[in-house]
Amino acid sequence: MKPETINFYDKVYQVARQIPYGRVTSYGAIAKYLGAARSARMVGYAMNGSHTKDVPAHRVVNRKGLLTGKHHFDGTNLMQQLLESEGVKVVENQIQDFETVFWEPIKEL
Repeated sequence: MKPETINFYDKVYQVARQIPYGRVTSYGAIAKYLGAARSARMVGYAMNGSHTKDVPAHRVVNRKGLLTGKHHFDGTNLMQQLLESEGVKVVENQIQDFETVFWEPIKEL
C-alpha cells in the first residue's frame, strides 16, 4: 500500500472516531470532509480494514442509509445489532429516520 493511502486511512479513522453514539454518517460525507469528495469508495476500503483499530465502523453507511458494509463484520447481523444497541432503528438493512440520526462531519467538526 502507498504511504499516502495509509495516511488517508488514518484521517478516515480519526473522523469515524468522532461519530457520536447513536448516530451514523456516510462514506461520502467522510470523504467530502477530508477534501476528497470523490473518494467515498476509498473510505469504504478504510472501514473494511478498521476492525482492529478501535473505529466504530458500524456507524458508517452508504448515502441512502443502507448497511452496505455489513458483510465485513463477524456474525450474521453484527453491524445491525451494534447500531440497534445504540438506539438506531434498522429495518431490512436500511436505517430508519436516516435524516434524524445522520451526522455530518463538515458541520460538526
